[in-house]
Parts: sequence; structure tokens; C-alpha cells
Amino acid sequence: MATRWGICSAGKISNDFTVALKTLPAEEHQVVAVAARKVEDAQEFAGKHNIPRSYGSYEELARDPDVDVVYIGVIHPHHLKTCLLFTNAKKNVLCEKPLAMNTREVKEILDSAKRNNVFLMEAVWTRFFPVSVEIRRLLAQGQLGEVKMVRSEFGVPLMHVPRAVQKELGGGSLLDVGIYCLQFTCMVYNGEKPESIQATGVCLETGVDETVVVSLKFSGNRLAVFTCSSGVQLPNEAIIAGTKGTIKVPSPIWCPTSLIVNGKETQFPVPEPGLPLNFVNSTGMCYEAEEVRQCLLKGLKESSVMSHADSLLLAEVEDEVRRQVGVVYSQDGQ
Repeated sequence: MATRWGICSAGKISNDFTVALKTLPAEEHQVVAVAARKVEDAQEFAGKHNIPRSYGSYEELARDPDVDVVYIGVIHPHHLKTCLLFTNAKKNVLCEKPLAMNTREVKEILDSAKRNNVFLMEAVWTRFFPVSVEIRRLLAQGQLGEVKMVRSEFGVPLMHVPRAVQKELGGGSLLDVGIYCLQFTCMVYNGEKPESIQATGVCLETGVDETVVVSLKFSGNRLAVFTCSSGVQLPNEAIIAGTKGTIKVPSPIWCPTSLIVNGKETQFPVPEPGLPLNFVNSTGMCYEAEEVRQCLLKGLKESSVMSHADSLLLAEVEDEVRRQVGVVYSQDGQ
């Protein structure tokens, strides 16, 4: 039986996710419906991707009995409301990152998924790339000895993009691009909570963070440092340094296709797209989609690779970083 997907939102990321799904076997993944706030947008999207049903509201998608799992591609201030709509309708959910605006919202979403006994995962697509799978394998085997330092950076000029700079759209570099550096650190240190968090940053006049530098200290004197920016282009690489060797992830670290282990490089190309993409290497979203299918086939309600605890940890660290940098969203006061 194919996993039957519903797509919530007809924006750029939903386009790329749908293109990514098409790289997987049709007998295993099918998009059966799409919903947008305007029915015309849903119809146009459906026509472009050969999707049988299109809806002009998310509520209609939530009521569709033929949808097994919903991919949520709306902007993050709307994640809470949208996730709750689908979990309360007993739908399985793959929601774009960040899962929500803060820890309180993340807990509300996770509680709802548990209460309704549905699968839910934050779409941290990077975790499912072959490069990430290989990194976890190397670390588990102790190939680097004891990891002492993790360094990463993600900076791209996004000042012209409203959702990157406007507070009401969930703007700010940490939640948009910094989350990739943070999730990488958390993956390397196996979901451990940092003992200390030190953050400094520069905010825009709109009250959101433009550039942030974060130092994290973990047990056993292990460190991590990351920089994220929506103001400048950074090298966008990551390093894991251990007592026996080094792993380097070349740019782009958020959708990596190569890995350098102790100087030796290996390529891990992503599938070729059947339609134009909005973002680099977007067909790599097929890996998280396949993870969702495998979890559903096993009757799991969360993925061990990107668990509910992982989502909670990201939100808790992000909240503390924002507190130190001075970024407050309307959602934080409620």
C-alpha cells in the first residue's frame, strides 16, 4: 500500500517536497490532495503536480479520509494552529522546521499528537541525508575517538525576504537557518542537553536576530560553537573534531552531498528532480518522507532519528539563545 500524502500549503517548500516525493516509487508514495488558503492556488498546484484533489481550506484536507499523513509547509507562526488542526483530526503529521515558535508551543503540539495517538515529526530533513546517516555510523563506531569540538555555520543574505526579517512572520536567523547548526550539534552529541549556553547577537530594527554566535558546553568538557546569519554569506561548513580524527561537512551543511573524513572525500548525490526546484538539493526531502513511511508501516508515533525529545531540546535551546540575544515574539507572552 502506498503512503497517501496530503500537502498543506501551496508555497515554495511544498512544491519542492512534492517534487521530492516524485523521486520515490509511486507504489510507495502518492500525493492525493493539496490544500491552500485560496482554492485557486490549490488548483494550480494540483494541476502542476497531477494531484487528484485540491481544497481551498486546511479544514477540508483534515476531513479527507484518504489522507494518511499531512506535510505542513506553512510559515512557522502558523505551525501550532495547523498542527493541532490535523492531529485533532487524527492525521499523522510531518511539519516543517522549526516545529513551533517556542517550547510551550512545541509541548502543546507533542501533547496533542500523543493524545490523538498519531505520528508526528519535525521535518529536520538534514538528519535523514545519507551524509548524516554516515556521520552517525562513524561516531557510533568511535572512528573519531572522543569528540571534543563541533563547529558549524549557516549564513545567507536574506534581508530582502519578508519572512526572514519581519517579526510577525517568525523572522530571525536562529529559527530559520541557525536551527540547522543546532540540530547538527545535538545529533553529534546524541541529544544531550548542554550544561551551559552562551549567546551573543545583532538584532534588526524589526526586533529579530540578524546574526547570532552561540557557544555550548556539554558534559566532559566537550564544546560546540555555531554562527548563523541572515545578513551575510558564510562558508556554511561544519567540523567535528575528535581525539582520533576529523569529519568535515562541506557546504551546504543543511542539505549535504559530500563528506570529508580525515581528508578523504566521499560523494552522496541526491536524486535528480523531475520539475524545477526553489531551493538547493530539495529532492533530498525524499529521505525524510521515506522515514515517515517506514515509521507508519511499523506503527510508530515518532522517529528515533528525529524524536519528540529532539524537537523539545531544539526549542529549549532556541528559547534560551533568544532570551540572551533579546528576541521576543508575540507567542512568548501568551
